[in-house]
Amino acid sequence: PEAEVVAGLVLDEVDRLAAGRDPVVEPVLVADLGTGSGAIGLSVAVERLGTRVWCTDASPDALAVARAHCAGLGSPAQRVTVAEGSWFDALPVDLRGRFEVIVSNPPYVAPDAHLPTEVLDWEPGGALFSDDQGMADLRVLVDGAWDWLAPGGALVLEMAPNQTGLIAELAQTTGYVEVSVHRDLADRDRALVARR
Repeated sequence: PEAEVVAGLVLDEVDRLAAGRDPVVEPVLVADLGTGSGAIGLSVAVERLGTRVWCTDASPDALAVARAHCAGLGSPAQRVTVAEGSWFDALPVDLRGRFEVIVSNPPYVAPDAHLPTEVLDWEPGGALFSDDQGMADLRVLVDGAWDWLAPGGALVLEMAPNQTGLIAELAQTTGYVEVSVHRDLADRDRALVARR
């Protein structure tokens, strides 16, 4: 359910950015960092024809799943690039400052957190746990996205409810404007949108 909320926020940002232009001629450039299975990035490619989507992940196993899902998309797959690398390392340098939406559902669970067995059995630890009480990767993304986003572009991040205040403050300190926190379907703070 959280991924659906995040994907919806990305679609809202794509619509905002595409307004007043022909996105088929001038597509909205989207990066889904730490894409995992590709659920968010691929859904954006399917739902919005005027997008060009980069799906990246450091895990070759995750990218194999994302590539398989992409192969089943048909024509939207032509607008998707799947690349291996950690966070921004997988993106071509010539696209720095040109992405209009950067989205991520990064690892945000503290290493000492106790999770249900079914979660641990389903997800690899690298996709769940992050140092600094679960906020190390969120901090890297807030900081790094600043250089990769075009002016007016948006960073969309999923995180734990107890992290939203600190990460919103970090985004504002970094220089983002219109920083907003959004609730999930269970009415908990779950995602952040920060515009550059």
